[in-house]
Amino acid sequence: MTQDSPQDKPAAEAKLWGGRFSEPTDAFVERFTASVDFDRRLYREDIRGSQAHAHMLARVGVLSEDEARRIVDGLDAIREEIAAGEFDWQVGREDVHMNIEARLIERIGDVGKKLHTGRSRNDQIATDIRLWLRAAIDEILELIRSYQSGLVDLAEREADTIMPGFTHLQTAQPVTFGHHMLAWYEMLERDAERLRDCRRRVNILPLGAAALAGTPYPLDREYVAEQLGFDGVTRNSLDAVSDRDFAIEFSAAASTLMMHLSRQAEELVLWTSAQFDFIELPDRYCTGSSIMPQKKNPDVPELVRGKTGRVYGHLTSLLTLMKSQPLAYNKDNQEDKEPLFDTVDTLLGSLRAFADMVPDLAVRRANTLAATTRGFATATDLADYLVERGVAFRDAHEVVGRAVRLAQERGVDLAQLSLEELQQLSAAVGEDVHDVLTAEGSVAARRVTGGTAPEQVRRQVAAARARLAAAGDQSST
Repeated sequence: MTQDSPQDKPAAEAKLWGGRFSEPTDAFVERFTASVDFDRRLYREDIRGSQAHAHMLARVGVLSEDEARRIVDGLDAIREEIAAGEFDWQVGREDVHMNIEARLIERIGDVGKKLHTGRSRNDQIATDIRLWLRAAIDEILELIRSYQSGLVDLAEREADTIMPGFTHLQTAQPVTFGHHMLAWYEMLERDAERLRDCRRRVNILPLGAAALAGTPYPLDREYVAEQLGFDGVTRNSLDAVSDRDFAIEFSAAASTLMMHLSRQAEELVLWTSAQFDFIELPDRYCTGSSIMPQKKNPDVPELVRGKTGRVYGHLTSLLTLMKSQPLAYNKDNQEDKEPLFDTVDTLLGSLRAFADMVPDLAVRRANTLAATTRGFATATDLADYLVERGVAFRDAHEVVGRAVRLAQERGVDLAQLSLEELQQLSAAVGEDVHDVLTAEGSVAARRVTGGTAPEQVRRQVAAARARLAAAGDQSST
């Protein structure tokens, strides 16, 4: 029996790439290097890309129309098998590509062996990931719009609700609850802008780069790009198969979005505490304690806050994965999928939870208003009042500082100081001074564009609704 005899290397021959090898892959190595356990979720994208590739091969004369039809029909049948849970995923076939291709050959015979003409798993996986991530971004953008819409509705409902605004977590100035919700909206608006911009760079087709150098076959890459909805094709085959910038960029945008959700989660956790008691979350988004009967724990926002760390970790993982890779493709890149998959899953879950939960929270308006009387929230209003009466701002600042000290000594709020006490601090104080020392007067005066006055909140609500409608129209075209 010669060394080249098929009987000497049955396991190597079973591999679609096994012709060069004289012994089978070690069983441990086979398991260690396989990715099918996690990249099988790309099967729809893999089949869709393969079908477009087959149509193109027929278009340029590499396949006959009948061969292309048989391949496309065979792939349709395989997609149905997978969707029905009837597909036999095999670790020995390594990944989603080889599992599907091997099954195709089983179904339609040698014609299936022609599908891989003019491509490599290197450009194939780069295409699959881009197709998958493009759809994921669209789903994330839709959830962001849903959450923003809920925030806008909540902002309109609470446009007149007064609460303390904070800096350093210390009472700063009165604001409206609606204004605060619109601040969350603006965070998400920037997140959506980043994701839409990222999507443009995701939506470039690498298929046709083959392993790294292109291919001698007369491929029509632009035709494939059009069939798959890509905006264009990659310009350099080396870069096409080794680029994961788009995944890193997405993960950076996802990390920023999770940071915003975490900040919002932190405020929700604080506001539900007995020490604040500003809001109540729906019972269906909270849990109790196994030992303390009174507890209603804000588990959903707490968990979103905690999940932020794993998304940050995935970004670091991808950056580290790519930092020392020479051109072109390296097996390291197999490690790009699990961080990317989990980032998307975490983001979708967190957004869905907030989009459903936050619009239904109940605001305890009496408590938020009462909280503005603690911490001298209208001190700046008193300073502005004095400036309008000719007092230099730094002098007004000093006067108000002394007024705050007096109120602290008396154990009262600024609005509870008498007219005589305030006039002793500054001759500029008039009989109308108490009008600016109320939280209602404070927020009503903040009518500057983007300010907290209820009329401004309603104006911004209308503008936000118009932007959301425009974004929805754009996404549907």
